[in-house]
Amino acid sequence: MHVIVVGCGRVGSGLALELVGDGHSVSVIDKNPEAFRRLPPDWGGLNVVGACFDRDVLERAGASGARALAAVTNGDNSNILAARIARETFEVPHVVARIYDPRRAEIYQRLGIPTVATVTWTTQQVLRKLFPERSAAEWSDPSGVIQLVERAVPRSWCGRRLSALEAETGGRIVAVSRAGKPQLGPGNLVGQEGDLLFVAVNFASRSRLDEVLAGVSA
Repeated sequence: MHVIVVGCGRVGSGLALELVGDGHSVSVIDKNPEAFRRLPPDWGGLNVVGACFDRDVLERAGASGARALAAVTNGDNSNILAARIARETFEVPHVVARIYDPRRAEIYQRLGIPTVATVTWTTQQVLRKLFPERSAAEWSDPSGVIQLVERAVPRSWCGRRLSALEAETGGRIVAVSRAGKPQLGPGNLVGQEGDLLFVAVNFASRSRLDEVLAGVSA
């Protein structure tokens, strides 16, 4: 599959190398020729110098036959423009844009442009590390109604069927990480000390999830 990476910064260069390692053909676009120093001379892809929203530049990068484009420059406007042109002009089926402003990210998600809101993601990761007991969101749909939260299994739930947690909260346990190994859940899984649960839950029900895990009766 041919993939275009827009931006040869730390994220873009790392992404390009991983894609090539997975067997994809890759073109990287950057307006600064010096940026390509992050890539080894024999990295296996194509370096294209130019503006990412220039149609001729995208054409040279192989946009006409590309199956995916990731716009990961440091500029929200550039990323969105590149993603929209790839989608609307070249009909690239899979596009994603890196966005720093979470308010913009939500808008573009609603317009059908998948985005990665860097600030929101980083904030949630920091909060999760600072406060493990806090129900930080791993993922949220664009409207914020459905969220995927990570929760540690408290001692009060060790030895209990995790399906009971779903019944009491209305959430769905998508996966369980046990001793560093993920598995789908819950099935007949019984909670064990050290388990991490990934629970899909309605935003309005998050407080109920916290209460049940804490042993608070309805």
